[in-house]
Amino acid sequence: MTDPLIRLTGIQKYYGDYHALRGIDLDIAEGEFFSLLGPSGCGKTTLLRTIAGFEGVDAGAVTIGGADMTRVPPNRRPTNMVFQSYAIFPHLSVAQNVAFGLRKRADLNAQARETLVADALDMVGLDGYGGRAAHALSGGQRQRVALARALVLRPKVLLLDEPLSALDKKMREQMQVELIRLQRQVGITFILVTHDQEEALVMSDRIAVMFEGEVAQIAEAEALYRRPVDRRVAEFIGVMNFLPAAVSGDRVEVAGLGALALNELQSTARTDGDTVAGFRPETATLLFDGQTAPDREAHGTVAEVVYYGDMTYYDVRLDDAAQPVRISMRNVFGRPVLDIGAPARLAWSPGAVTLFR
Repeated sequence: MTDPLIRLTGIQKYYGDYHALRGIDLDIAEGEFFSLLGPSGCGKTTLLRTIAGFEGVDAGAVTIGGADMTRVPPNRRPTNMVFQSYAIFPHLSVAQNVAFGLRKRADLNAQARETLVADALDMVGLDGYGGRAAHALSGGQRQRVALARALVLRPKVLLLDEPLSALDKKMREQMQVELIRLQRQVGITFILVTHDQEEALVMSDRIAVMFEGEVAQIAEAEALYRRPVDRRVAEFIGVMNFLPAAVSGDRVEVAGLGALALNELQSTARTDGDTVAGFRPETATLLFDGQTAPDREAHGTVAEVVYYGDMTYYDVRLDDAAQPVRISMRNVFGRPVLDIGAPARLAWSPGAVTLFR
């Protein structure tokens, strides 16, 4: 097995009495697009800054490329960071902004600098923009300039601190695709900090979900979404319905769904302590006239309808369940949208259900 490019071992960080990072152990492979995901204040940006060297650690070690970087200053680490604010110099041109990090490279003449800057601008789709004033750029263009300025130094690791948060939804989605393309093109390790679950799922090879200074789960995007290790991760990643459940021997009774065998559930099922059953909105479907359930069927009443164009989201109050469940349905031409108060039949499968403590 290849050694990781980055290895964090037992990272502890305090700010006075506040315990910001609590024994973080983490390996990141060379060429990986890795995301640190979590709510505000969970420690993800602090962890990114410890990799960059902007924050010291109170215990533990940071290793990059097999070398101990724990006490090495940021300018001597093979990393570069793109900040949330971009930190573009408005009085400089685009090319001058990109070349800023090269100003102390005595081994480069003017022509070599121009070539590196042109290559970096071409990477981010800004070929021909070098002479433009930085203050006249759009938000998406400023973000690309910040990326080019980081990439021109050819770091082993590019650190991205919520770089898309200032963009509107459409531009953010476009830049997500651009960052994926760019990372594949340059082949270096990207580490992204984000609180946006969808952004992390779309862009990452693997994701570390953090809460209160600890890593709760590390997994590939699909595994994280389909097989969360606990309820806290399940609630944070997307939407999940929860129903009270009672376990007795090898059987479980789920409110609104009825009785089923434990061995029918997902392999991550937990049967100790207080238990709830969880399933994703897209793993169940509403049945319309003439349709039959391929597996199990439950009954209830439509409590809310939210139309999103390509999708309709239904809140359905199942018989014998106190709280409604969310069901997402892709809209199909000619199929009616159910009204609030209409009776609902729900097709579901035990294989999509997980038990959580």
